[in-house]
Amino acid sequence: MKLGLFSINFGPCAEPEQLVATARAAEAAGFESLWTGEHVVLPDPQAPPSPSPPETPFLDAVVGLTWAAAHTTTIRLATGIIILPQRNPVVLAKEIASLDVLSGGRVELGIGVGYLEPEFRAIGANFDERGAVTDEYLEAMQHLWYDEHPEHHGRFADFAGIDAQPRPVQQPIPIVVGGHSPPAFRRAVARGHGWFGYWLSVEDAAASIAGLREAAARTERPAELGALELTVCPRGRLTPERAAAYAELGVNRLVLSPDEGPDGAIATIERGAAAIADL
Repeated sequence: MKLGLFSINFGPCAEPEQLVATARAAEAAGFESLWTGEHVVLPDPQAPPSPSPPETPFLDAVVGLTWAAAHTTTIRLATGIIILPQRNPVVLAKEIASLDVLSGGRVELGIGVGYLEPEFRAIGANFDERGAVTDEYLEAMQHLWYDEHPEHHGRFADFAGIDAQPRPVQQPIPIVVGGHSPPAFRRAVARGHGWFGYWLSVEDAAASIAGLREAAARTERPAELGALELTVCPRGRLTPERAAAYAELGVNRLVLSPDEGPDGAIATIERGAAAIADL
């Protein structure tokens, strides 16, 4: 079982010194990865389904991981997730490739379609067609990363006669698809190296994994993607018993949300390492 740490770019970790201390502590404890969340803006006043008060500090996901990369050496750097249809795919492809180069090939790109209409509206992004936009933007980015002469002609992105250097160190960049809906399950099977489920109990994780199996029975998976890696951000504190239950489901990685307070991340790192010690 691999361990990751969530929220490396928001809450207490939005402070530069706290982000560095947390990232280094996770790496020293043997954690495999650091994960960001993303909201460019939040509705004010907070209203469902907004997850956080509007005053919650969120560093940009890529910028936050770049700061972490500069102060670590081996731990992987993952977006959990970037709201892809809110981004310009050409610019984001450049940012992710740059981070992969600067980190020595440590990036995992977690993507999702998003769900906060006020955030989309503020950015000027296409909320109603966000699923289709996500699929096309991912394809466009991969042309920029891997093709000798990048070219893409679609409904939402169109380019040719260009190049984008440097290319990523990793060939390919691992893609992790987030979400708990049937379209997200299909997208993970068809396009992802992995799937990311956020804030799931053992029972919730079991239901999502069943949904992924149903999607796999109906969706062609390219052979080059290999086996789908399952990542879960568990709901509540992790105990050895709960870690074993997630492992029994086939979960490959647990990404832990830090306890509240300035020392919450360090306590979570210590408790997480102990919880999987016998797995």
